Amino acid sequence: MRADGDAVIAGVGETDYSWASRRTPTGLAVEAVLAACRDAGIDPRDIDGIISHPFAVSPEELMSAMGLRRLNYNCVIHMGGAGAVAGLQHAALAVTSGTARNVLMFRARNGVSDGRIHQRPSQQPAQHFRTQLEHPYGWNTPAQRYSMICRRYMHEHGLSREQLGSVAVSANRYAQRNPRAQTYGRPLSLEKYLAGRVIADPYTRYDCCLETDGGCAIIVRAGVRDTGGRPQVRILSVGEGRPESPDDLTNRPDLLGIGLEHAARIAWDRASLGPEDMDAAMIYDCFTFEVIHQLEAAGFTPVGTAGRFCEQGGIDPGGRLPVNTHGGLLAEGHLSGLSHVIEAARQLRGECGDRQLDGVRHVAVTGWGDLGDGALAVLDRVGATS
Repeated sequence: MRADGDAVIAGVGETDYSWASRRTPTGLAVEAVLAACRDAGIDPRDIDGIISHPFAVSPEELMSAMGLRRLNYNCVIHMGGAGAVAGLQHAALAVTSGTARNVLMFRARNGVSDGRIHQRPSQQPAQHFRTQLEHPYGWNTPAQRYSMICRRYMHEHGLSREQLGSVAVSANRYAQRNPRAQTYGRPLSLEKYLAGRVIADPYTRYDCCLETDGGCAIIVRAGVRDTGGRPQVRILSVGEGRPESPDDLTNRPDLLGIGLEHAARIAWDRASLGPEDMDAAMIYDCFTFEVIHQLEAAGFTPVGTAGRFCEQGGIDPGGRLPVNTHGGLLAEGHLSGLSHVIEAARQLRGECGDRQLDGVRHVAVTGWGDLGDGALAVLDRVGATS
């Protein structure tokens, strides 16, 4: 995507992130959407486009709950966790084409109290492979599937537990600056990480993302406007891609080839920028290795080097590329990647308090979904400095 005109993230909103919301997903969605509308300075009834998530709160439910008058545009992005980033492309095209004026993207679920990951409807393709060929061997959760990708990388390039641990510890370090984070007040040391119980070798509990009750939302509209001195966040470019055999990991010719490689080439080309121009990156961190994997796939580090880059502090505060300054899925909460977009927007607007980076102008956001679908967006700041 590089549409004519500018599309901006005009508003962002969230609920608390918790292990027990005691609320319905629709209620969580409404709270997050109302917060995003206040942030954008619009009446909720001005929303005329919705991009939703599979097997979740539907546009019809929101229309009824919030009294929305009409929808001129809506779609569902079937890319799992990559959908929050790929959806920016759909939203931008909708508003810059005039199809809709204010497009909402949201995520809301009780990811803990309404059912754990193995109890939710699967979003992954080719279920006959899963249920007939994989589940009988105990290979039925994301941790089990993706740990095989990590093991392959270890075989080809070498990767230590300490390097994986540096990703988890870095995420937690950022989360200690973020009172919204589920792990706020629960610091993680490398020693504690190394003592974590194994989930799917080499992954331990600290290599795996959180499960979360909560909601978050963004509003996308067209045009850079006077906002009284507050910087605006422009969607500069978006790319999306899928790996070879996107419906089947078991027989994939190259386990390490993912859709982000293709998506990144598109996004960098359309933005006329490169990885070296980014001031921060929000990397979809379903597992620690996938931060390392995506840093390489997106071109931030050469293949085989991202583990050392993370271990040496490259993704930490003050590092060459701060990553997931909110704590990410590993330490803040898991709403399928949309919170990464929100954090990028807040960093660009200079609104992150104790975790705010200096001089942020460009931020990249990645998405990972299903069996390696990928997306990358380049966001930039327009207007006043942070």
